[in-house]
Amino acid sequence: MDQSASFFDPSNKKAAQLREQCAMETLDDLLDYILNGNGSVGIFDATNSTLARRKQIMERIRERAGPELNVLFVESVCKDPTLLESNMRLKLSGPDYDGKDPVAALEDFKQRVAIYEKNYIPLGDYEEDNNMPFVSMIDVGRKMISHQVRGFLAGQAVYYLLNFNLSPRMIWITRHGESVDNVAGRIGGDSDLSENGRKYAKAMTRFIGRQQKAWEVHQADKVANTHFPPIAGDHTPPNPHYSGDIQPKNFCIWTSMLKRSIQTAENFCDEEYDIKQMRMLDELNAGIMEGMTYEDIRIKHAEEYERRKRDKLAYRYPGPGGEGYLDIINRIRPVIVELERMTDHCLLVTHRSIARVLIAYFQGLKREDVADLDCPLGMLYQLEPKPYGVEFKAWRYNAVSNDFDHLPDYKLRRATTLNN
Repeated sequence: MDQSASFFDPSNKKAAQLREQCAMETLDDLLDYILNGNGSVGIFDATNSTLARRKQIMERIRERAGPELNVLFVESVCKDPTLLESNMRLKLSGPDYDGKDPVAALEDFKQRVAIYEKNYIPLGDYEEDNNMPFVSMIDVGRKMISHQVRGFLAGQAVYYLLNFNLSPRMIWITRHGESVDNVAGRIGGDSDLSENGRKYAKAMTRFIGRQQKAWEVHQADKVANTHFPPIAGDHTPPNPHYSGDIQPKNFCIWTSMLKRSIQTAENFCDEEYDIKQMRMLDELNAGIMEGMTYEDIRIKHAEEYERRKRDKLAYRYPGPGGEGYLDIINRIRPVIVELERMTDHCLLVTHRSIARVLIAYFQGLKREDVADLDCPLGMLYQLEPKPYGVEFKAWRYNAVSNDFDHLPDYKLRRATTLNN
């Protein structure tokens, strides 16, 4: 199907009718998912640039769902011309223009924007007069306008947009090095690193330092080879975060409050890295079973062992302080918001349950997959937020070379035993 600028021209009656049909069928699918399926939140991703379209959307939602279903319109406006040009260039790396000549693609997208702009009616008076909740984000967060935002989820959406940024950066996630309790097979606790764990910590410090320098060289090269307007063969999109020159980024190291995590990061120089300990990154608390092996639990707490086996996600360890994965998901929500907000590099040296939740979030996995995600010791995960998703890389510690091997074909998978 032709999706050039002419497809989005309102004077193209055939294309306009097709767009309206697609929009309403998609909206009905979304409402089926919420009203008849197991969905609770839906995102209707369309331009919705005319007042008539927004009225049509609200009428269809109220017709099918009544007044109980909350609706929040989200508008993104770019007024800064440099930012707008950069955002247009970012669009070239998206699915609409994948593999197409960047010069022709940029020209086509500018025509599409001009068509939208000619017919666009911003959110404002009509929505206010008709009590329609909305949030308007101007110049990627330079200014925010919200109207009648109510409820937890809508408030969280606005909070996320307030902390949204396009800054290129690296997020690294790893478990601590091997601990004395890992060797003994005990869960929880607060033991020191083993000798192997200390070797891992030193190798990781060296490796992260090398990767940081290589990343800075790569970013400087991208900026040096980005052209306005693009030239043939130039597929490197500029980032709106940059104003022209590249400054070295701050690098944060976050650990839990437990010794094995703190010791894994102790080789980083505190003059070069911003090192902090956070209790939110502590391992899942096993309650009365802290310090036990899974075999001990199977023998001494057979009923609890079976309960956990049936549903690891919903299971909570009994006793004072006992937690489950649902508790961990709630506990680290502020960490995730901060990772979305910050423009610095960050390495999180944490524990299996925390690493599982963080990786699942950035990879867009289902909540049901979190508790069984394979996340062994010796793995270092690299995530780089991009305009269209998160670039994911995995590295495995090689004890023979005392360095890290890149795993280009690495796939996240389920743990193979209950004890994981």
